[in-house]
Amino acid sequence: MAYLLGVVLFALAILISVSLHEAGHMLTAKAFGMKVTKYFVGFGPTLWSVKRGETEYGIKGIPLGGFCKIVGMTPQDDDVDPADEPRAMWRYPVWKRTIVMSAGSITHFALAVIALWIIAVSAGLPNPKFPSTEAEIRKEPAVIQLSKCVVPENTLRECTTADPASPAAQAQLRDGDRITAINGTPINDYGQLLTTLRTLKPGEPAQIAYVRDGQPGTGSTVLAQTQRPPLDDPKGQVAAVAALGVGLVPSTPTRVTYGPVGAVGATADFTGDMAVNTYEAMKRIPQKVPALWAAITGEERDIDTPISVVGASRLGGEAVENEAWLLFFMLFVSLNFFIGVFNLLPLLPLDGGHIAIAWFERARSWLYARIGRTDPGRVDYLKLMPLTYAVILIGGVFTLLTITADVVNPITLFSR
Repeated sequence: MAYLLGVVLFALAILISVSLHEAGHMLTAKAFGMKVTKYFVGFGPTLWSVKRGETEYGIKGIPLGGFCKIVGMTPQDDDVDPADEPRAMWRYPVWKRTIVMSAGSITHFALAVIALWIIAVSAGLPNPKFPSTEAEIRKEPAVIQLSKCVVPENTLRECTTADPASPAAQAQLRDGDRITAINGTPINDYGQLLTTLRTLKPGEPAQIAYVRDGQPGTGSTVLAQTQRPPLDDPKGQVAAVAALGVGLVPSTPTRVTYGPVGAVGATADFTGDMAVNTYEAMKRIPQKVPALWAAITGEERDIDTPISVVGASRLGGEAVENEAWLLFFMLFVSLNFFIGVFNLLPLLPLDGGHIAIAWFERARSWLYARIGRTDPGRVDYLKLMPLTYAVILIGGVFTLLTITADVVNPITLFSR
């Protein structure tokens, strides 16, 4: 029940975001004097509507987005009443049209930034000093967190009754102990702990020296066996190695909470990192298409493959089911930021395509004026329709692919 509630809540959050996106277009258009005739949440048959002034507001039967109708978005619009010609959008200065068309993405960015600021002052944002690379992790002190078991294969999963118990637990070690030696070999950091374990064999006795609350101690155990690749080649051939059944407790906190003022800078820094990560993720989309198809045909789903609104909603459901509300809101932030960036791509029918054409017209008019040639006027959108249809087709196929993968082989963050 909690899972279903999470799915519904996340889907509703997406619908509200998209509705606010369209409201951004509508409000800026009205502010500049453009005529907006319709603002609807959803598509398909109209369930309810009311007319206020010159705009009809309403709700449609298919809750998969929304739209607003601005009169004369292009010079080729043939449904503009002659009385409305002066208020047609295409007649307005390019900077005003740019603001109107970018207002949707700006709304998504605003939602993401506001949510991030609230998270920064309440739950905290990821610590930028937290060790993230393999080299940084290995330099950390060997302060341990006990595992309940040792998973024999090279995978991440929950323990079962068939898995061997953690040798560290058998040695009476506890969470927070700092290992200082194994069989007399000094351990100064987590990297040395891993290296030393690789010199031992599964089933071999081990004497563990540690420090607990400032006091030294020792314990003995028998090392278990697991499968791991070489330390210097994470993608290399896995082999049987000795395992102690511990993980690392980093010396720095994973998250940092800020005051209201400090949260502003932290939010800006995190947003900058999101922009870089979003750009990198979008570059990888074409090469991830084969992985999506492989997931549909039965192979293991790559966690780095794109997801649809369906997949995002399912992750939101998992987050609520596992009471991971912070993850729920971070998913909301990431999705809004991605949608904001995606809508600014210079491709029709996206908002960015309209913006790109408006500035192309402006640049071309400026250039022709400088070289003494007649202004060629507005771009003929009808000539761009084949390209627009191609973008819609590719986008539709990609959306269908991601939705199918999210239904038959979804990404999961928790064991269910």
